[in-house]
Formats: sequence, C-alpha cells, structure tokens
Amino acid sequence: MTDSLDFVVLTGFLGSGKTTLLRDYLARPEAADTAVIVNEAGEIGLDGLILRESGGEVPMTLLANGCVCCQMTSDLARTVEALLAAERPEASGPLRRIVLETSGLSKPGPVLRQLASLAGFPMRVSVVATYDALRGPGTTAVEEAAAQWAAAHRIVVTKLDTAAPERPGLVRAEVAGLNPLAETVADPDRAAAVAAAFAPLPGAGLDPALLMPESGGAHPRVAVWLARPNASLPYDDLAAWLDNLAGHLGERLLRLKGLVRVAETDRPLLVESVGTLFSRPRPFGRPGEEAASFVVVIARDLQAGELEGVAPVGLFRFAPRVAESPFARVGTGVPRAEAVRE
Repeated sequence: MTDSLDFVVLTGFLGSGKTTLLRDYLARPEAADTAVIVNEAGEIGLDGLILRESGGEVPMTLLANGCVCCQMTSDLARTVEALLAAERPEASGPLRRIVLETSGLSKPGPVLRQLASLAGFPMRVSVVATYDALRGPGTTAVEEAAAQWAAAHRIVVTKLDTAAPERPGLVRAEVAGLNPLAETVADPDRAAAVAAAFAPLPGAGLDPALLMPESGGAHPRVAVWLARPNASLPYDDLAAWLDNLAGHLGERLLRLKGLVRVAETDRPLLVESVGTLFSRPRPFGRPGEEAASFVVVIARDLQAGELEGVAPVGLFRFAPRVAESPFARVGTGVPRAEAVRE
C-alpha cells in the first residue's frame, strides 16, 4: 500500500449534487487510482461500468479507468482491506485515494468513528461536503445538513453554473458562517470546481482570518465561538478541558480546531476534532514562533455561559465569532452573535 493514501468522506444533503460531483471527478484522468465506497443508501449511477463480481464478501465493481467501486459492509476496515487487495488490470499504479460516499441523511461523525479501527493504515482522512447554491439556505435548519457542513474540511458549492451571477459571492458568506474552518470551493467553472473538490488538502494550518469579525450567515441552531486562553496552559488542564467539553456537549459538538500554547513546550499544540472524535494534539510551527493562541468551537444549541462552565473553569475567555445571521430565528436558545473585538 502507498504511504500517500487519501481517505475522503464525501457527504452532502439529499439532492445537493455529491453523486454528480463524484461521477464527474471519476471521469478525469487524475482519478484513475481511486477507489469508491458507497453506503447502503448510496448510488453511483455511472454509465459504462465494467461489472466484475468479487469472490469475497464485498460486492465490487471495476470501472473502465481502473477505479474500483464497492458496497460498504458493516465492517469498514474489511471493506478498505478488500479494496486495497483488489486486482485492477487497467490501473497504472497503487490506489492513491479512497472516496466514501455517504447517504444524504448521514452524519459524518459515526463514519469517522469507524475509521478509528484503521489507525494502522497510513491514510490522510478528510471530509468533503457539498452545498447546493440553489437551495442551500433552505436546508440550513436540517440537523443532518448542519452536521455535514460543520464536520467538513472542505465545502464544495454545487450548481453554481446554473445560479444567478451574484450567487458566488453570497454563497461564500453563507458557507463561512456555517463553518469558518472549512476551505470553500465556489467556482462557477464546473471543471475547475470538480478538480478542486478532490485536490489534496493543504497542510493543517490555521487561517488568521478565523480571528477576524465575520459578517457571513450562520445556522439558526449552530453557533461558532472563539475561545482565547488567558495564559499558557498546563497540558493536563488543556486535556481535561477538551475531555470535559466533549463530555458536556456530546453530539452537540460539531467541530473544534485551534492552536493552544502549553507550558511544557515552546511550540503551540494543534487541537482538532470532528464531533467528539479528537485527533492527537501535536506541536505546530517553529519553536519560539509567535502565533495566536485560540480555539474555534462549532456547536449546536449552545446556551449563553455554557462554555464558561466547562472545567477547569477560567482557562479561556469566550466570545461568539459570527455576526448576526440572516437565517437567525427568535427563541432558538442560541445567543445573539456579535463580532469579536479586542
């Protein structure tokens, strides 16, 4: 197996165009070394398939360009192993990426938790979500759609080629309000958007713009909060706070990412989670390099003062990051979001 295997969880709400996006990508030359996993509710719907039944437990299809498509079993690790072992006579080399297409009503969190059993595989895991430019704002109140966008490392805006000319600028603000941590692909040029959707993600850096006031829209029940440490933290205090935050919020925690300075090292730690599934904190940047210390928390149905009560208390000061949303509703229990000012 190659040491540069990308595992992409492709998600998106019903009818948002994720299957079409995947189909268009698989027709491109750079997709030749791709495997596709569809879940029980998924459908690739590709023309010109070369069907090839596997002798194992994983129903498998060999595509004309050497790509492999299979149906996900209840054991994701077994499915991945079957894909890596599959014969691909048309292929030019080993698999370079696996794309798992979820159903339109799936939340990424449970899928990512299954991936924990694949820790022995050297894979880079990312979540790519689709956002329908024509009806995206109309689905922001749907819990599954909100979870998909909040978990995404990259959000791909679909159907821009049929949208009004002013939509690209507006939709970027909408997406930024839903998940300021995600990279946004919003290109009316369909070919360029497809290529960008599955391009390797850049390094795990943090955009300084995350610290700036934001005027984009937000989900009526999803809040984006900025937590700034009051001082350099003992690592044990940071670990306890992250653990308690996950325990307190549970499924309401959608995404977390930040850089936090700890007393034990001269490099800040990169902390990140999708839902309550945390990546191992790791040093980031160069020793002694000046960098802002902060954590962005995206969560559902947050009450005012709720984050301040997570123990150990007093480690952070908190402020909502996103300006008041054009989608905001009265009585949602979400605090009014003001721009963050120093």
